Amino acid sequence: MKMSNRYKKSALFCLFALLFLAGGCGRREQPESGKAYQIYYLNREETSVSSETIYLDEGLTQDEQIGALLNALQAAPEDVSLKASSGTAFQINSYRVDEGQLNIDVDESYRRLPATTEVLVRASLVKTLVQTEGINHVLMTVSGQSLTDNAGAAVGPMTADTFMDNAGDAINPYEMVTLTLYFANETGDRLVETTRTLEYNSNISVERLVMDCLVKGPDTDQAFPTVNPATKVLGVTVRDGICYVNLDETFLTQIYTVTPEVVIYSITNSLVELTSVNKVQIAISGKTDVVFRETFNLANLYERNLDLVGELPAETETEAATQTEEETQ
Repeated sequence: MKMSNRYKKSALFCLFALLFLAGGCGRREQPESGKAYQIYYLNREETSVSSETIYLDEGLTQDEQIGALLNALQAAPEDVSLKASSGTAFQINSYRVDEGQLNIDVDESYRRLPATTEVLVRASLVKTLVQTEGINHVLMTVSGQSLTDNAGAAVGPMTADTFMDNAGDAINPYEMVTLTLYFANETGDRLVETTRTLEYNSNISVERLVMDCLVKGPDTDQAFPTVNPATKVLGVTVRDGICYVNLDETFLTQIYTVTPEVVIYSITNSLVELTSVNKVQIAISGKTDVVFRETFNLANLYERNLDLVGELPAETETEAATQTEEETQ
């Protein structure tokens, strides 16, 4: 009788477990050659996630990469202040890959994890496993049933971006939030409204989260980035309904073909969607005596501008075309 694909994966996983554990503490002598992977672990207090680097042979197949990463997650980390993300409180039953999505099934013990610990464990699994070649998302199930969050909602496919936190900060319980973010259209002269639902570290203010998402760029091919991705967010504070955004000078270097209006109102509109914000001021390394692209004085406060959102009405486009023809005659 032929073994099913699912149980082949389980068998391969067990084989890698034996091979990995056979090395015991030999990981410390592991040569730094091959491809580097970040393995995410929990700290002993189960309040944060940190990573250690391992190296795997670049010639490994996708199945072999997954097996090695799963077993690395179960192995004891070198840092004694950390602990394995899986293998003690719960077990991984099996996994399979379906069109770029890694589906992982865990046993019923997973449901007994404290809520905060569960999110951190999930973050460590997803952040580690999406490094596998050809894997874009991770979906978790419990004994073949959908994994649900505290509110009882099914947890869908996840990426590393599903979990937002500040590197090096202790992680408080994650919270779920849905953001309305404005990015550019394909021609860079209009704004496209998008929504993004994600779990984020409650150490971060929602205003800072919005800016981090704008710098990272859209997660849909229907919208395009507006902010230089190398931009560093130096600070985001809110006082009396005004959101003060402090960016480094990289922000002034525009690498995308977008109008200055689209850049400014991508930030402004996205922040003003929050109930805490009515106006926005942008500073460059703490200075506001800057004119952005010879158009926008950053000493000013900016309010929501929905006139830039979506496609121009047909009448407006016709009027604009007529005006252009008259100007060229």
